[in-house]
Amino acid sequence: MKLSELKTSGHPKTLFSSFLYFDVSFMIWVILGALGVFITQDFGLSPSQKGMIVAVPILAGSVFRIVLGILTDRFGPKKTAILGMSITTIPLLWGLFAGNTIPELYMIGILLGVAGASFAVALPMASRWYPPHLQGVAMGIAGAGNSGTLIATLFGPRLAENFGWHVTMGLAIIPLLITFFVFILLAKDAPTQPAPQPLANYFKVFAHKDTWFFCLLYSVTFGGFVGLSSFLSMFFVDEYGLSSVQAGDFVTLCVAAGSFFRPVGGYISDKIGGVKVLSFLFIGVAVCMLGVSQLPPLFAITALLFVGMMCLGMGNGAVFQLVPQRFQKEIGMVTGIVGAAGGIGGFFLPNILGTLKELTGSYSSGFITFSCIALAAIAILIIANFSWRKTWNIKDGAVKI
Repeated sequence: MKLSELKTSGHPKTLFSSFLYFDVSFMIWVILGALGVFITQDFGLSPSQKGMIVAVPILAGSVFRIVLGILTDRFGPKKTAILGMSITTIPLLWGLFAGNTIPELYMIGILLGVAGASFAVALPMASRWYPPHLQGVAMGIAGAGNSGTLIATLFGPRLAENFGWHVTMGLAIIPLLITFFVFILLAKDAPTQPAPQPLANYFKVFAHKDTWFFCLLYSVTFGGFVGLSSFLSMFFVDEYGLSSVQAGDFVTLCVAAGSFFRPVGGYISDKIGGVKVLSFLFIGVAVCMLGVSQLPPLFAITALLFVGMMCLGMGNGAVFQLVPQRFQKEIGMVTGIVGAAGGIGGFFLPNILGTLKELTGSYSSGFITFSCIALAAIAILIIANFSWRKTWNIKDGAVKI
């Protein structure tokens, strides 16, 4: 496989458009986490409330991913993406002009979930343009749009410090509008877009156990990535006394590892198989989170989080090297379901960290719990791999797992 094949075997403009759409949408999806320190100052939130504020958009995104996944398969990803971006302007305008009570924040968070659901549109859009042996790297490039978190954590606190968090939410409309018009001009639905089916047909994938294997694995990799991305700013402020801007910079460094190594995970998985890659990555996550639980000095914990987030990001790419090998025609729906599971994992992690901090007075127990979850994922992977090698077409090399 040569990377130059991406230019000749698919549609580079659509691949770029998918990345850009997911990138800006992801930035907006996690914006409450990036602005969490400022919101906390305004509302005086408890640790558990902090976890809930950043977790609500993630949970809402999980639900909307299934909805947008169905729309993607039924009406095409381009129309679905345009609808999603249009709806995303609503919570940004709400945050700009109102958002003065906690219930309003929750409602804004729910609507921000539509931005997070872009995952179920961008990845199928890219996937359908490329052959099986390029799925890992193509899905990795489109999925690297989760680097939008970098923009949120790097610029969000700085803008909020100067203009306030309300204005910062309004400013996010600018890149969204630019993306909207670029997407309309460049993106194109693949000719392999399947014909619309009766609604009941889309839910048949729930009956496949492979769907649930992918859900469990992605709830750890993506759930860990987005959960930590949303919560670490408040963690660094609470535990290490950093300013909101300093905390944002440290989080940006960690998020960069997870975002930019996602295509690497997909590329390596194309070469040796996603199962092998995931096996090593889950071990890496477990070790790093156990180290983080000791709450070492700032330099050490940043290094551990950097490596841990890198493993999670590569794991995201590895999981989605496997998904299209198993589900090609139903890729939109399955991406929505698996993405929803990832969002649910991301919803629980901030709540676990915040609640255990409130109960025990320390973040240690929360990170130990996450380390144990990563180890449990290895057991799930072993069971899944045993099943896949019996049921997938592996012997003739048609499928690389």
